[in-house]
Amino acid sequence: MSDPTSRETALEQSAFDEWPPELRALFDGTALAAKAGLTASLVTIDANGHVRTSLLSAGELYAPDSRTLCFALWPSSRAARALHERAQAALTFVHDEAFYQVQLDVQPLTNDDDAGEDDKRAAPGSLACFAGSIDTGESQRVRYARLTSGITFELDEGREAVLDRWERQIEHLRQAASGATGR
Repeated sequence: MSDPTSRETALEQSAFDEWPPELRALFDGTALAAKAGLTASLVTIDANGHVRTSLLSAGELYAPDSRTLCFALWPSSRAARALHERAQAALTFVHDEAFYQVQLDVQPLTNDDDAGEDDKRAAPGSLACFAGSIDTGESQRVRYARLTSGITFELDEGREAVLDRWERQIEHLRQAASGATGR
């Protein structure tokens, strides 16, 4: 009888270079209220080699196609500055009892200094928008334990205002993504 915790039988891994359908649906910019607890960690490396982590919600992540993830950051954040210096990031999250890590080649979608008033109304705080194309993605799970969550949160006071802001941010990402790809 084999040991269910042995490395050979316990670890399930898969790799992908485009979003599997269930992940594309996770980042499709719809049903944001139902996705309100989702937190993804965007990891960047700055010019000094320091790791920078930004926690992103479903209201800041949008997959316009099977190989792209658009996301919004505060323009003054260390992660946004790091992405302008080194256009690579990793996105990690837990979904459906698996841990995901996606390596992204990143490019800016907007120059927020040049954003018009319509853009600033659509994305409060004049967000810096980026598009990451999937270099490689991986998922991992083990048979002997279930991942029940990664980093999660609950919206408390002001929930409706946050959901409204997320809707505007996703719309801004949609427009930025369609402008960058000509769709």
